[in-house]
Amino acid sequence: MITSAQLRAARSLLGIDQRQLAELSGLSVPTVQRMEASEGVVRGNVDSLMKLIAALDQAGIELIGPGVVSQGGGRGVRLKAGLGSGRSDGQTGNVGA
Repeated sequence: MITSAQLRAARSLLGIDQRQLAELSGLSVPTVQRMEASEGVVRGNVDSLMKLIAALDQAGIELIGPGVVSQGGGRGVRLKAGLGSGRSDGQTGNVGA
């Protein structure tokens, strides 16, 4: 499961816009927009959700679900270790959602 807040945070960590995420995942821009605009957990076609999550994973995003150990607790998103952060200051980014 992924929440709309996690999706927006993941896209922000990657520094990409909705069009780029749509291209990476093989989805349409309106589909990505609907997913990001939903309240709470993203609902949609299972195939579309799987494509989206696979694209984020391939890009280096690690989704943090409830009950999974993270410094801040709760849901969030972070870049996987060793894949770079895209940040010029060398720090990795953790974003709680």
